[in-house]
Amino acid sequence: MSDSDPKAVDVSASPAAVSAAADELAARQWLLTDGRGGYATGNALDLPRRRYDAWLTVLAADGRRVRLVAGADERLLDAGGEHVLTATHWRALQAPSLPTALRTFRAEPVPTWTTRTPHSAVEKAIAMPAGRAAVLVRWRNVGPAPFVLAVRPLLAGEDSDALLRERDADLGVLRRGADCEFALATAAGAIWLALGGNARFRAEPHWYRDFWFADDAVRGYDAVADRIAPGVIEAELAPGEAIVAAFSAQAPVHEPAALFAAASQQRAERRAWAGRAQSGLAQRLRRGVDDFFYRAADGRLGVLAGFPWFLEWGRDTFIALPGLTLAVGEPERCGEVLRAARPFLRRGLLPNVFGRSPADSHYGSADAALWYALCVQRWHDAGAQTDAVRAEFGPVLQQIATAYLQGTDLGLRVDADGLLGAGSRAHNATWMDAQTSAGPVTPRDGQPVEIAALWCALLQHLAELFAGDWTARAHAAGRAFVRAFWRDDARCLFDRRHDGRGDPAVRPNMVIAAALPRSPLSPAQRQGIVDVAARELLTPRGLRTLSPNEAAYRSRYEGGPEQRDAAYHQGTAWPWLGGFFVEASLRAAAPALRAAVRAQQLAWLQGFTAALDRGGGDHLAEVFDGDAPQRPGGTFAQAWNTGELLRALALCSADAATGAQP
Repeated sequence: MSDSDPKAVDVSASPAAVSAAADELAARQWLLTDGRGGYATGNALDLPRRRYDAWLTVLAADGRRVRLVAGADERLLDAGGEHVLTATHWRALQAPSLPTALRTFRAEPVPTWTTRTPHSAVEKAIAMPAGRAAVLVRWRNVGPAPFVLAVRPLLAGEDSDALLRERDADLGVLRRGADCEFALATAAGAIWLALGGNARFRAEPHWYRDFWFADDAVRGYDAVADRIAPGVIEAELAPGEAIVAAFSAQAPVHEPAALFAAASQQRAERRAWAGRAQSGLAQRLRRGVDDFFYRAADGRLGVLAGFPWFLEWGRDTFIALPGLTLAVGEPERCGEVLRAARPFLRRGLLPNVFGRSPADSHYGSADAALWYALCVQRWHDAGAQTDAVRAEFGPVLQQIATAYLQGTDLGLRVDADGLLGAGSRAHNATWMDAQTSAGPVTPRDGQPVEIAALWCALLQHLAELFAGDWTARAHAAGRAFVRAFWRDDARCLFDRRHDGRGDPAVRPNMVIAAALPRSPLSPAQRQGIVDVAARELLTPRGLRTLSPNEAAYRSRYEGGPEQRDAAYHQGTAWPWLGGFFVEASLRAAAPALRAAVRAQQLAWLQGFTAALDRGGGDHLAEVFDGDAPQRPGGTFAQAWNTGELLRALALCSADAATGAQP
């Protein structure tokens, strides 16, 4: 299924199709977001495979995500009898129960399924309006004969990471004029239902038990849930007629049909904007950009790290932000996010996980503030006036640098040579932060190479903005960096310095150092790093986190939580690192070779299109296996993957236009 392909996809459920294509179709995810931290998601087969597949998940006032509406039991009655439209996997059955009627799926402009029986045809489409916690589901008669539709909404009312089991006396169905309020105890309050068209609701509470979520089971989690249906939505639809059900939190939706049309049109317009990009890959990635932005309850604009389970993570935000904004011609959005983050600065640190305020945020990453500083640099380099950057962001950058110089939390300290160190044996404060019951999987305390490089870049930028002592510090730190990390024998960098020794493990963090425009490395040194990374780390799905030549290398990201965490940064490939690889390759290339390098990098980037078709629609999975066939893993949509690949495409385009380094 390609979202750029106007043809619908056959998701018929014959026995042969179930065995041959169900898994593939169920892996093709769709995503709608509300711009407030909530979402709807599912797959082309319309079969929930994990707890997160649901019509309405919202961000509650206390900062938790809550799944309100899981889906529905949908049935159609026509001249041929009753037809079950819902795909379900019950715990007692080995295989899912799928509709027997002919069914097709298309993703544009909104996720839409068309089911045809011998006598009738019904189209179901799902839309999500921007700016409110609601989902809109429309059923339309697109066949030649009338039919009766019966839809039982399946409510969840659980935290998004949890699974609901049947409980006593927890649902009240209240009539509020033409609307219904389902009083289910949730962190987001009651669930509202408003109907548009010739539809009526009849209260008839009923529990559905033992739904089975196969993907959760494979990942080593509990996989059984119950759902409660508050009643049934009924409608008699003549050819061409439609009804719309609007499920929402906080308040009912007014005029559901009109809101459905507006939400669908807004999505189509943003799709048209994405379609103006030069390449097919850029068009596809741009479609997903808006999914990652959200406004908190106080109006602050932030970036969500990924779907379906991540919220706002500082490191992810500032790695992703340049590609999500600057690379697509929206610098104002970049500036707004940067400004909104400033009040969260504490002792030179920015949160690893943003809360509603600094008081309930988690300050667990040594590098979030350094990635913020790099984002300011990219914003400056993209055309922001130096005087404006100096006045607006100079004080924040100085606060960060001064706190690190003085020594602050998370083991951050600057040594006598001017190099920054961080972390401890018990606390890994870098992005390679996976832990098992045995502790950190990838200990990187001491002086991690990318943190040291980002520190040098921050000092160099401060020298450009303010000169004075910052210039001397930048020069000293740059010289110390090359002395401490450069491996002349291997033509690459140590991954970290610890207890006076360099760690020779070949990891992609050195590529970040080679890519930075404000780097103390020479072009020849950058090229050496690129060559080693291309030989040992580069894959069609990003850079491996560890060379296969290392004894600790893990080629597969699979198994339960402990097994996956053990592989997370020990060989698993991450697409976002590809943005830095492309940048480092372009910066290292000699002028006579730059066109050939650019063409090579563009060809490599285009290879990601197949991963979009295979999985997340407009998104890339968080990680992939280190070895072929490189199955996707983790989240199905990750902000820094989208941002960094868009930035890499933009770098190649800029390089082609100017003939100079990006």
